[in-house]
Amino acid sequence: MKSRKNKIIRIAIDATAGSGSTSLALKLAQHYKLRYLDTGKVYRWCALQITKKKPKNEIKFLKKKIKKLNLKKLQDKKLIDDKLAQFTSQIAQKRSIRKLVFNFQKQIAYKIPEGYKGSVLNGRDITYKIVPDANFKFYVTASIFERSRRRQKELKKLGKKIAFKEIMKSLKKRDKSDKNRKYSPLIRSPNSQLINNTRLSITECFLKVKKIIDRKLKN
Repeated sequence: MKSRKNKIIRIAIDATAGSGSTSLALKLAQHYKLRYLDTGKVYRWCALQITKKKPKNEIKFLKKKIKKLNLKKLQDKKLIDDKLAQFTSQIAQKRSIRKLVFNFQKQIAYKIPEGYKGSVLNGRDITYKIVPDANFKFYVTASIFERSRRRQKELKKLGKKIAFKEIMKSLKKRDKSDKNRKYSPLIRSPNSQLINNTRLSITECFLKVKKIIDRKLKN
C-alpha cells in the first residue's frame, strides 16, 4: 500500500477563464490515467440548480443535490453558457457555497479509485487551497484577446452567436471578480509554474507541461 501512495500523482492547475486549462487538464488526465475534475463546473452546476429551482434556502437545497452529483453530470452542455458563468462568479463568492463545494473537490482529489494513478484538478484556488500538497502546480493564462477568441469559437460550436466585444467584456468582468473576491481569489501561488499559452495550441501546451512533469517524475 505504501508503494502505491508514493506513486500517486496530483496535479493542481489555477487559471484565468478561457485560457484552455480544461483542455490541458483533460489531456493530462488521459495521458497519466488521472481522475479529473474541472472545479469550475461544480460551481456552474450549483448555479444551474439554483436558477432552475430557485430555492428559498440555497445551502440546504444544494447539500441534498451535491450528494447525488457524479462527474458525468458535469458534462452537461447547459453549463457552457455566458450568462450562467456570470451568475456562477457571483455565487462562488459566497463562503457557505465554497465550503460545500470544497468537500466535494477534496474527495475527488484524494480518494483515488482503482485504475487511476492520481488526480488532476483545475480551477481558481486549487494550488493553494484544494490540493496544496500537489506534486505539480501550474498557473495557466493567455492574453484577453486570445481567450475571447477561443471562447467565441467554443460557443459557435454549440450554435451560440455572441459578439466578440461582449465575450471580451464578460471575460474581463470575470477576471476582476475571480481575482478580487474575498474568499479563495484567483492568484498565482509562489510555487506554481506559469504557463502562458497565448501562442500555443492545445497540443503544444500539453507537451510543454508534460515535459515539466516527466522531468520531475524521473528525478
